[in-house]
Amino acid sequence: MKGKVMDTLQTLGRTFMLPIALLPAAGIMLGIGASFTGDAFVSLYGLENILGEGTVLNGFLSILSDSGGVIFGNLPLFFAIAVGLGVAKQAKEVAALSAAVGYFMMYASMTSTIDNFRDIDTLNETAGLVGSVVGFDNTLNMGVFGGIIIGLIVAYLHNRFYKIELPDALSFFSGTRFVPIISAFTAVFVGIVMAFLWPFAGAGIAWLGEAVADLGYVGTFLYGFIYRALIPLGLHHVFYLPFWQTALGGVAEVAGQTVEGAQNILFAQLAAGEPIDPEAAKFFSGMFPFMIFGFPAAAFAMYQAAREDRKKDVKGLMVSASLTSIFTGITEPIEFSFLFASPFLYFGVHVVLGAFSFVLMHMLEVGVGLTFSGGLLDFIFYGILPGQSMTNWIPVVIVGIIYGFVYYFVFRFFINKFDLKTPGREEGDTESKLYTKQDYKDKKAGENTGNATDEMSKDIIEGLGGEGNLNDVSNCATRLRVNVKDGEKVDQPLLKSTGAAGVMVKGNNVQVIYGPKVANIKSNIDEYRQAQKKE
Repeated sequence: MKGKVMDTLQTLGRTFMLPIALLPAAGIMLGIGASFTGDAFVSLYGLENILGEGTVLNGFLSILSDSGGVIFGNLPLFFAIAVGLGVAKQAKEVAALSAAVGYFMMYASMTSTIDNFRDIDTLNETAGLVGSVVGFDNTLNMGVFGGIIIGLIVAYLHNRFYKIELPDALSFFSGTRFVPIISAFTAVFVGIVMAFLWPFAGAGIAWLGEAVADLGYVGTFLYGFIYRALIPLGLHHVFYLPFWQTALGGVAEVAGQTVEGAQNILFAQLAAGEPIDPEAAKFFSGMFPFMIFGFPAAAFAMYQAAREDRKKDVKGLMVSASLTSIFTGITEPIEFSFLFASPFLYFGVHVVLGAFSFVLMHMLEVGVGLTFSGGLLDFIFYGILPGQSMTNWIPVVIVGIIYGFVYYFVFRFFINKFDLKTPGREEGDTESKLYTKQDYKDKKAGENTGNATDEMSKDIIEGLGGEGNLNDVSNCATRLRVNVKDGEKVDQPLLKSTGAAGVMVKGNNVQVIYGPKVANIKSNIDEYRQAQKKE
C-alpha cells in the first residue's frame, strides 16, 4: 500500500512539472510588462514620455503582461491536461484531449447545477469559493485541484478503456475513440457531485490556510522545512503547489477581484501596481538567500575541503553547479553532492538553515516572488525591477551575504570534523562520483569513436537494469524518473559515472539526478531506444 501511494505521488510530482515549466516564460512576460509599465517604476525614473500610458512601448509591454497573465489564469486547465497526459500508459495524446474535454464538461455541469439547485449567495460567504473559470461565471473556483481531480479521473478511464472492443454496430467507437466519450459523460456526473461537495472542501482549505497564517513565523518555518526536506523524495512539487495556487496560500482582493493562491496574489498585485504583500511572498522569498548566496558558499567549502589531487576536477563541477543555483535556482546538483555524503548535513543543517531563511524574509516583510525557483533571474524580475517600494528586496541581499558566510563556515566545520566524503574526498584512488557533461564526453571520446550521446544513453539504460527492466522513463526539471520491474538490478555506480549527482531507488521507482540538462538526456534515451528497436 505504501509503495502504491509513493508511486502515485511520484507520478503526480512528475506530471506537475509540465504546466509548472510554463511559469518562467509566462512570469517573465507578466513581470516585465507589469514592472516597466507600473506607475511606481515610471515615476521613479521619470520615463513618462517613453513608458507612460498611451505610448507605443507601454502598449507593447501591456500585451506581454496580458499574454503572461492568461497562463496563470488558466493554469488549472493545463494541470488537467498534464495529469491526463502524464498518468496515461499509452496513447497519451488521446488522454490529453480527453482531459481537456472532461475539464470543460465538468465546469459546464457544475455551473448549471449551481444555477438550478444551489444558492449562490450562500456559496459566496466562503471567500474565494465562487468565481469565473474558463468563461463560466458564478461557478466554483476549484483551482488546480479541479484540474488534478478531473485529470486523474480521465487518466483512470483512459487506462481502462483505451483498448475496449464494442459490438460490431458500435465498433467505430471502440478503442481510443471511446475515451473522450466516456470522459465527457463521467465529467458531467463529477460536475454535479462537486457542486454539492466542493463547498465543504473549499471551506476546509480556506480554514487550513487561515490556520497556517495564524501560526505566523512557526508556520513559515514548517513550510520551509517540509519543502526542502521533501526534495530528495521528489515530492516537493506536490507539497508546495497548493500553497502557490489555492486558498491554502491565502485569499486577497486585488484591484477589485478576489484572488486565491500565494503566487496568483503576488502576480495580481504586481500587475495592478500594488506593493507585494509579504504574507503572500513568504512562500517564495526565503529561497533567494540560500540559493543565490548559501549554496555557492557551500560549494566553495566543499572545493577547499577536497584533496589536492582532486581539486581540479571538483572545481569544474562546483563552478557549474554554483552558477546553475545562482542564475536559475536549480540546486539539486549541489544538494545531492552533500546529501549522499552526509544525510545529517542535508536534513540537520541545510534544511534547518533554509527554513530559517523563509522566517527571516517573512519577519523583514520581503515581497519578492518567483515563477519556478529562487535564482538571480527571478530576483531581478520580481524583486529589483519593480522597485524597493514594491518588493522591499534589499534585505534579501543583506541576509544573503550573511548566509553565504554561515554556509561556508558550517560546511567546512562539519566536513573536516566528521571527515565527510564530499566530492574530492573519496577514499584511495576512487574517482569522484560526480562529473560534468564535458568530463563524460571527453572520457568516452578517449575510449572509442562511437557516438558519445548514444554511449551515454546505453550506459544509463544498462545502469537501470537493461531495456527489459524498464517500464516507464520520464523526467521532471532535474531528474530522470523511472519505473523499473526490479529495483535490485539498478547499478548506481554506473549511473553516477554518466554524470548523475545522485541515484535514489525506492522499490520499483528510480530517480537519477542530472540537473537542468535532464530533458535532453531523456530525449536522447528515447531516440536511442527507438533506434535499437528498429535494428
